[in-house]
Amino acid sequence: MPHIIVSPCIGVKDQSCTEVCPVECIYDAGEMFLIHPDECIDCGACVPACPVSAIFPEEDVPAGEEEFIVRNKAFFGL
Repeated sequence: MPHIIVSPCIGVKDQSCTEVCPVECIYDAGEMFLIHPDECIDCGACVPACPVSAIFPEEDVPAGEEEFIVRNKAFFGL
């Protein structure tokens, strides 16, 4: 499962996650970053790099943040 970036990223966009991603699968989606689900290798390098704790494995997205799974896939046309 790919990782998903959720609401704490909105308006922050620190870029720490993009700097550590070995496959460069984190994209600027305007108000936040999103992870391309087909490119993500599920390494988890981005998780500890995020200063606002906004990145989760898809199956662990917190309750109330599930809309970001849909938003993420829609952004990439999946």
